[in-house]
Amino acid sequence: MHCRRFLSAPISRRQMLAQSAGGFGAVALAAMLATEQRSSAAPAPFAPHLPHFPARARNVIFLYMEGGVSHVDTFDPKPLLDKENGQPFKMKAEPTQFNNNGNTLASPWKFRRYGQSGIPVSELFPHVAKCVDSLSIIRSMTSGFSEHAAANYFLHTGTGQQGRPSMGSWAAYGLGSIGQDLPAFIVLNSGKMPIGGPDNFNSGFLPATYQGSIFRGGATAVANVAPLEPRPRLQLDKLKLMRRLDADASPTGEDRQVESAIANYEMAFRMQSAVPDVMSLAGESAATQELYGIGSATPMTRAYAESCLRARRLIERGVRFVELTVPVYPGDPDTWDAHGNLRKNHEANSLAVDQPIAALLTDLKSRGLLDETLVVWASEFGRTPFAQGSDGRDHNPFGFTIWMAGGGTKPGNIYGATDEYGYKAVENKCEIYDLHATMLHLLGIDHKRLTYRWGGRDMRLTDVHGEILTGVLA
Repeated sequence: MHCRRFLSAPISRRQMLAQSAGGFGAVALAAMLATEQRSSAAPAPFAPHLPHFPARARNVIFLYMEGGVSHVDTFDPKPLLDKENGQPFKMKAEPTQFNNNGNTLASPWKFRRYGQSGIPVSELFPHVAKCVDSLSIIRSMTSGFSEHAAANYFLHTGTGQQGRPSMGSWAAYGLGSIGQDLPAFIVLNSGKMPIGGPDNFNSGFLPATYQGSIFRGGATAVANVAPLEPRPRLQLDKLKLMRRLDADASPTGEDRQVESAIANYEMAFRMQSAVPDVMSLAGESAATQELYGIGSATPMTRAYAESCLRARRLIERGVRFVELTVPVYPGDPDTWDAHGNLRKNHEANSLAVDQPIAALLTDLKSRGLLDETLVVWASEFGRTPFAQGSDGRDHNPFGFTIWMAGGGTKPGNIYGATDEYGYKAVENKCEIYDLHATMLHLLGIDHKRLTYRWGGRDMRLTDVHGEILTGVLA
């Protein structure tokens, strides 16, 4: 029998540590696993999510000019090219894609100043020129790649290798979709899939619910979306059965691939009625269709006009990110890639997109949508100020032009500059990471906080780079 007044001797600090040290690892492991689970947990598919801070833009329309538009022939005039046309190029030329470098090449097109801002635009874009007071033109963009596929991946995903999530997927992951009957990220294929293929629009390591859904023109915009059953009730019963079978395959509910499959089946069912309606232009007025160029005698213009008008209809229905590819000129599948015959190439491609883009900006503004819609116009790189051969321009990643409009950007604005030849960025040099950071910022997202746990680290669109381009913000 123990004495009730007996007190056991307290253990020393050394003894306490020796006895409990084995538990510290378990505590640390539990904390690490909880942190990783929280950081990698995907938001509910398709549901709208709150931004990190008040957003300036709700939607993005990305006008992708694949092939490489020549900035010195469009939005970045260089008088020195006229002065030294035909002379040997006087700057040190970097290695180019084909190393068939000729003399200094002046632009075949004249520039004029437009709008209250007086921004110069070339003859290639007479319609967009009338909207110049809405544009924030970045003349100092650079890319880390001079080859199409790698540069396309870099522009879309922030890395030159395939397999990473597209910027549209990141926007969908971070914000979800405002509407529930259409995907948050849609690609309108106007005729030409970019070099690198659908991986430009892939969700990468993000759940498959955030990948770009590719819509083509015409009556059947999406393959295999039509109902398989004659009665809606039968189709719905099949969907419920597939949902139950998929759920049984993942009893814990933690298999993201299964959850993504379930969400995609359900979205496909809702799209069966939503897609035909949003893609049909029958309800648009004759004046609106004429504004866009739906009745143009040029097939390329008609194709791109339909895509631009459908882009407006999609954002009205809550689609978060819409990307447009470019149409194909008959007999010339290279889009803006003018290694030869610069005049024919750029005139054909600008004719296809000029009127529809201007109409999109005008239409968005008249409906009060431009303030909350960020429109981005960009190529994967620019073109050289010296000739390739005699009448072409090679790839130039060292300095080129993109522009943004609406969604909180500064209108009638020029940001950055290239040198006097238009060869390299020399003022406010920008990287693709900066473009991505700025786009996310306008959507209310801190690009450093939008992460996904994969491969043992927190991944983000801008990797360890990216600065917000405050000079383009309103």
